[in-house]
Formats: sequence, structure tokens, C-alpha cells
Amino acid sequence: MSARESILARIRARQGKAREATAAERAAVAAHIAAHRENARPREEGWDLVARFREQALKLSSTVDAVEALAAVPAAVARYLESNALPRAAACWPELAQLDWRGAGISVEVRAARDGDPAGVTGAYCAIAETGTLMMLSGSRTPATTSLLPETHIAVVRAARVVRGMEEAWQLMRGELGEPPRAVSFVSGPSRTADIEQTVTLGAHGPYRVHVILVGNASAS
Repeated sequence: MSARESILARIRARQGKAREATAAERAAVAAHIAAHRENARPREEGWDLVARFREQALKLSSTVDAVEALAAVPAAVARYLESNALPRAAACWPELAQLDWRGAGISVEVRAARDGDPAGVTGAYCAIAETGTLMMLSGSRTPATTSLLPETHIAVVRAARVVRGMEEAWQLMRGELGEPPRAVSFVSGPSRTADIEQTVTLGAHGPYRVHVILVGNASAS
């Protein structure tokens, strides 16, 4: 049992409930969520989700590229690193390990990022068109450090995983996973702060750069 499961089990025990939630309890929660009235939202006005995501991501100081297939990602990463005079080295998530990084001239290690790594290459659970935000879920194969520690975060996102808003992102997660992971993170451009003299500074608490590579098109599976 994980620490999270142990804590929740103790809370349930103090409430006089069984260690695990029953099917009836889960059904009641699902019904409550489904019946909840949707809050006010911006008018969609026929957005093209991928175009809207790109537009909003650029406003957040992210950069965006697009490729037709996953196999083209290493070359796109190489172009980005070269255009910014960055080292051709990165830590990456396991889901991207089989790509031809060596053929693109990039030294990639499949592991969680460590202090000093110049770049981290990750996937993303989904992307949110309304705000240009990436939704990241923690897990053994999706270590959060890869998007947080390096000065450059490169995120590979399938265009078919771009959803309208935060509401659709949560709905997608509940529908596919049932329960949330230990941590859910939202990446909206490079890290920034205006704490010092109200001057916006990038990279204060995380990456200086966020580069998104969109793969395929919205109609792709």
C-alpha cells in the first residue's frame, strides 16, 4: 500500500467506512459530478482547438512547432536546440525512448532529470486550447522532474490530445484513469515571477524555456 492509500484508508476507518470505497460510493460521486451545473465559460466561437492552443501558448512565451509523425520529433528537437545554441543532450520520458535520437545527433538518457541536465523531453497527458496549458500527470514513467529541473522543457503532444478547456481535461482523466495520480501539474509557459520590483522574470522557479512539439492533426487517433 502506498503512503497515499494508507492515509486515505485511515481517514475512512475513522469515518467508520471500509478501507476501499464501494461501488455505490463511487457511483454517487460520479453522479454528483455529472449533475453539477457547469460554471460560466468563455464563448468558444468555433475554435480550431490546435490553432487556439498554439495561439495561447505563444502568448505565454512558449514556442510551438508541428510535425506530421512521432518519428520526426528528434529532428524537430535538434532544430530547436541548434537554433537556440543549446547543448544537444537531454533526459527524456520512457515513452519517447525508442525514437532515433542518435540519428538526430542528440544524446538522450531515459531517466528522471537531475540538477544540471540542460533539457528535459516529456510527453503530456493533454493540452488545453483555451489557455495554451499542458496537463501533466505524475507517475513512475512520467517523472515530474523532467519538466521542472532542466532550464529547457520540450513537450511532445499529440494534436488529437488537445481539448477545449480545463473541464474537458479533467473529464478525460476521470474517464480514462478513474482516479487521479499522486500529482497533477499544469504548465503554462516558462516559470516566471514578478516578486522583485514587479518585473517579470522567466525561469525563477523552473524552466526558462518551454517548447511544444505538436504531432499529427486533431483528427488523428
